[in-house]
Amino acid sequence: MAGQQANEGILNVVLFIAILSINLGIINLFPIPILDGGHLLFFIIEGIMGHPLSLKTREIASQVGLFIIISLMVFAFYNDIMRLFIKQG
Repeated sequence: MAGQQANEGILNVVLFIAILSINLGIINLFPIPILDGGHLLFFIIEGIMGHPLSLKTREIASQVGLFIIISLMVFAFYNDIMRLFIKQG
């Protein structure tokens, strides 16, 4: 898609990059422990409880968050690869 936007002109490339950056920023705010949204969620929980979560709880949450992120990446790669094969076949 970046190549298509480049063929349309520099303004389209800049707008395309801006949209990608905004999307990445929004996704980063999802309440998944490894992302910034997860850290904000921990701060909110700590504010309500009045004390930090235990180290073990934070470690488990980080591992779950990492698993979610890796799963999403595998799903996206799988979809991209399948699209390539379906397009060619």
